[in-house]
Amino acid sequence: MHIADALLSPAVGATMWAAAGAGITWSSRRISRDLDDGALPLMGVLGAFVFTVQMINFAIPGTGSSGHLGGGLLLAILLGPHAALLAMASILAIQALLFADGGLLAFGCNLVNLGFLPCFIGYPIFRRLAGGTSPSRLAFATIAAAAVTAQLGALAVVLETVFSGISELPFRPFSTFMMSIHLPIGIVEGIMTTLIVGFLRKARPEIWRTPGNRPGVSSRKKALAVLGITAVLTAGVFSWFASALPDGLEWSIMRTAGTELPAPAGEVHAQLAELQNETALFPGYRFNSENESAKAEHRGEDGKSLPGLIGGLSTLLLTVIFVWLLRLTRHHRRTGESFRKRMAPARPMLGRADEFRERDLSCDRTNR
Repeated sequence: MHIADALLSPAVGATMWAAAGAGITWSSRRISRDLDDGALPLMGVLGAFVFTVQMINFAIPGTGSSGHLGGGLLLAILLGPHAALLAMASILAIQALLFADGGLLAFGCNLVNLGFLPCFIGYPIFRRLAGGTSPSRLAFATIAAAAVTAQLGALAVVLETVFSGISELPFRPFSTFMMSIHLPIGIVEGIMTTLIVGFLRKARPEIWRTPGNRPGVSSRKKALAVLGITAVLTAGVFSWFASALPDGLEWSIMRTAGTELPAPAGEVHAQLAELQNETALFPGYRFNSENESAKAEHRGEDGKSLPGLIGGLSTLLLTVIFVWLLRLTRHHRRTGESFRKRMAPARPMLGRADEFRERDLSCDRTNR
C-alpha cells in the first residue's frame, strides 16, 4: 500500500507531511518521557524485522494480486503505539530513500496509512477486543483489528488520490477494487500477526508488552537474538519466494484505469523524482547497476538478499539513532530541571542582594 508520488498533488502531499510531522512530534515527546531505556535495542530490531517481512508478498488466490504484512499493528502490540509509529517512520524513510519504495512526496500519506491508522485505531481495537490472555480472544482481536486497519488504509489511499484530482481513479470504482482486495490482505495480515505474536509470546514472553513488565538484560538479549536471526533469514532466504504479482494498490489501479498512470509533469514531482533517483541505491530491492553480470555475482537468486539485509540494518541504525537522540534530549532536560531545583533556595537571597545593592546606590546618590 505504499503510495507513489504520481498519485498525489503537492497540496495533498504537503498536508499529509504536516499531519505525519505532528504525529512524529507527539510520539517523540511521549517516548522521550516514558520509554524504558532498555527498550531501545528492541525497537531497532523489531523495525528491521518488519522491514524484511514487508519484502515478502503473498499471492491472493483467484485475483492475480498479492499483499504483504504492513507491520504497524505488530509493532504497536509489542512496543506500544507511540514507539511503533517512530519505528514505522524509520522503515518508510529507508524504503523511500534507499529502495524507491513509496514516494518522497507521499511519505506523509504512507506514514498515516501504514503507521498512524494501525497504531492509534487498530491497536485500541485490539486492546478492546482482546479482553485478557485467552489465545482465541487474542487471535480474534488481532485479525479483526488488522482487517479494520486494512480497510481504513485502503479508503485513505482512495481519498488521498481523489483529493489530489487524479481523474483516472474515480472514487466509486477505485474504492470498490481497493477495499475488496485489501479485505483478504487484512485478514491474512491478522493471521500472520497472530502467529508471530503467539510464537514470540511462547518462546520469549519477556518481550510481551504488559504493565510493569521490565525484563532483565539477559532475557532482552535472548529476545533480540530471536528477532535478529529471524530478520536475517527473512531477508536472506525467504525473500526469494516472494510473489511477483502486483500488490493490491497496483492491481486496483490497473483494474480502475486500465493502464499504468503517466508520470506527473509538475516541477515538484520532477525534482523529488530526481532526488529519489540519486538516493535510491537499490531501486526495486535490487542493485542499481547496469552491469547485470557483475551484480549477479554479489546477490542471491533474485537479487533481494543483500539489499534486504542492508535495508534491515539501515532501519535498525536509523531507529536507534533517532531514539537515542530523544533520550539525550530527555537527559539534558532533566539535568536542567535538576539544576533549577537546586538553585531555587538561592533565588530569594539573590533577589535580596539586588535589593540591597539598589538601596546602597540610592543612598550614595542622596549623600552627593
